[in-house]
Amino acid sequence: MSRNFKYLFLGLIVLAIFGFAVKLFTDPVSILVTIATIALIGAAIYFLVTRMSGSSAGREQKRAFQKAAKRSKKRFQAKDANASAKRSKIKSLASARKKKDAPHLTVIDGKKSKKKNRASF
Repeated sequence: MSRNFKYLFLGLIVLAIFGFAVKLFTDPVSILVTIATIALIGAAIYFLVTRMSGSSAGREQKRAFQKAAKRSKKRFQAKDANASAKRSKIKSLASARKKKDAPHLTVIDGKKSKKKNRASF
């Protein structure tokens, strides 16, 4: 049965292509009118479905999320501007005075080459 449906479907496609070609050569304006009509009806259906199906709670959540995202973006841009100004100020201060070593810190040289005997633990 599935082969019969396959051949039937293929035959319908061939007939549709043949009919489209004949109509294209005999009356091309009607094809353009038909395509434009289908596009307009499709756009109208899409518009109605999107307007009617969307819940108001979903829209409100989306708007709230977009508003919060804008606020967050502005806040991070302001922080970046402040941080870059602070970094440039710190760099200028650091270059003006040299960093001094702390005198209370000392380096202790130990026996680093000696391996521990782990069996004794």
